[in-house]
Amino acid sequence: MTARGIVLGALITVVFMAANIYLGLKTGMTFSSSIPAALISMGALRLVGGAGILENNIVQTQASAAGTLCNVILVLPGLVLIGHWHGFPFWETSLVCLIGGWLGVAFSIPLRRALVTGSDLPYPEGVAAAEVLRAGHADSEGSASDERGLTTLLSAAAGSGLVAFATSGLRILAEGVLTAFSLGGAVFSIGSGFSLALVGVGYLVGIGACLALLTGVVIAWGIMVPVLTALTPQPGLEPGAAAQAIWSGQVRLVGAGIIAVGGFWTVATLVRPIARSIRVALAAGNPAHSAARQDRDLPLPLVGGAALALCVPLGALFAGFAADLGIAGPMLAAVVAAGLLFCLVFGAAMAAVCGYLAGLLGSSTSPISGIGILTAMVGAALLPLVLGPAGTPEARRVTVALVLLAASVIVTAASIANDNLQDLKTGQIVDATPWRQQLVLIVGVAVGSLVIVPLLSLLYGAYGFVGSMPRPGMDPALALTVPQAALVTQIADGIVARTLPWPMLLIGCGLGAVMVALEVALKRRAFSFPALTVGIGMYLPLSVEMTIGLGGLLAFLCARALRRRGAGPEDLEASRRRGVLIASGFLVGESFVGIGLTAVDAASGHSSTLSLVGPDFAQAATYLGAAVFAVGLFATARFIRGPVPVSSQRRPVGAPNFRA
Repeated sequence: MTARGIVLGALITVVFMAANIYLGLKTGMTFSSSIPAALISMGALRLVGGAGILENNIVQTQASAAGTLCNVILVLPGLVLIGHWHGFPFWETSLVCLIGGWLGVAFSIPLRRALVTGSDLPYPEGVAAAEVLRAGHADSEGSASDERGLTTLLSAAAGSGLVAFATSGLRILAEGVLTAFSLGGAVFSIGSGFSLALVGVGYLVGIGACLALLTGVVIAWGIMVPVLTALTPQPGLEPGAAAQAIWSGQVRLVGAGIIAVGGFWTVATLVRPIARSIRVALAAGNPAHSAARQDRDLPLPLVGGAALALCVPLGALFAGFAADLGIAGPMLAAVVAAGLLFCLVFGAAMAAVCGYLAGLLGSSTSPISGIGILTAMVGAALLPLVLGPAGTPEARRVTVALVLLAASVIVTAASIANDNLQDLKTGQIVDATPWRQQLVLIVGVAVGSLVIVPLLSLLYGAYGFVGSMPRPGMDPALALTVPQAALVTQIADGIVARTLPWPMLLIGCGLGAVMVALEVALKRRAFSFPALTVGIGMYLPLSVEMTIGLGGLLAFLCARALRRRGAGPEDLEASRRRGVLIASGFLVGESFVGIGLTAVDAASGHSSTLSLVGPDFAQAATYLGAAVFAVGLFATARFIRGPVPVSSQRRPVGAPNFRA
């Protein structure tokens, strides 16, 4: 743990946090920054000289906070959507991230021995990050593998950034293609986006989760939207507008029901293993005085005392927030006590669940959004017991605002616990010191909590959110969808007001039970099919889902092609690493362009889109965008597959058979 490593980790944290916030507000998804952070760290420290694998591991541990602290955007923008906030106040937003993140570190430390060192959980992303670190330090004289990896990452980022700039900045490429047609009164929609970043998301998620996502697409757009448009015709609307109205008003709630059932099922199945893990961790005692440096955590008494000390600023946060809502007297004390109890008890449980899921799925595919929805549902059901029934619109807004505040703290804590245990697995493989990793993660959370507010304010001021624009005259077509925060807010408000369209939600719950049964059946055959992802596939826009699905299909087809060519385990692993680097580069490049255009918007006071072409060019832009996207997919597939494996190369005709 060095000063230069901490400074470098802070800089990488800021960069990847900017990319993750933009991507999360646009699509509802974020990406894990551990692997690209490790590569950038190795490249930067190699220029300085004298860096080792442990210092690089410290840097990526700190920088990985960017990929997880940003998960607060899954809930917190709901306070803007309901009109309680008209922006993101600096101290309140920073305290939510800081307190939630530090609680997440505290909750996860007692679980390390049970879920990391004493468990056979696979930790796919933690192991991958360790492999990247070890490849970059293959021998004492240094290796060029990290430089090749950094070149691959930056090349992919440059290509993705150019495409994104041509799409969002110059408008010479279309963002996607979407068409709708009627058939006997039923409306069908098909289409896809042209985002390389979303292709990268699909590649990292994998074919199992993508098939679950596409299952949601088929249910929503292939069955429910056509049936509902046929049963409830919408005169005066074009087929595309009618399909969008049915999807946004009814079908999305079915997806919410599936997510709720999937979230409750996940929690129910993990109660026993998590309880057993906590008992093992407590029985192991405090390993701070262990002779082995690789087994030292931050002292447990210090961790417990720090968690209790965080109750003071957390209570002050709830008190100030409730006072702004007009709550005073004994009711204010009751609200503060209820908020503290809910954040500590339910937050610790969710942190344990997310830590376990990091071992099973990795950070990128952990259902953090489902945790946010589950937290909001429980909070919306319990808080009226303290405040009383919300009989007026103002009382409803007050209740929903408090639910969203508590859910933001819990989601942040659960996300950081998820990330901490994954990083500790990486550290275990590379022989690192746990307490140093935990300490720099605390530093990373502190840096991120100070940076996140300016970034959120920049994006909201430049684009606005769907349903909440910061000023009149802004283009609603450019507004960020904030899909997860909108869903959480909609469900919480519906529960509090008792106006949630329960029939659609109950249909979703029934479908969720079917999907859970399918998940269990396929799991016995070693196939991943998360029920939560089916619900997300019904909620996200069609163009986003189809593009992500293409990324998962790309990963599957590349691996299949290599196996058919006789590739061995080493060839498959090399291909997988190339794919991870390219996917990460795609995400980083497009996200950085979005942040850059946003900065120009904020500085100039108007849209940074140049619009070099007129509206008559729209059709040509669609064709050109599709062509560029197809070429990009083809080139990506060729690079991921790499050269023909030696084991599959045929002997030329007439060449001597030396083996015979």
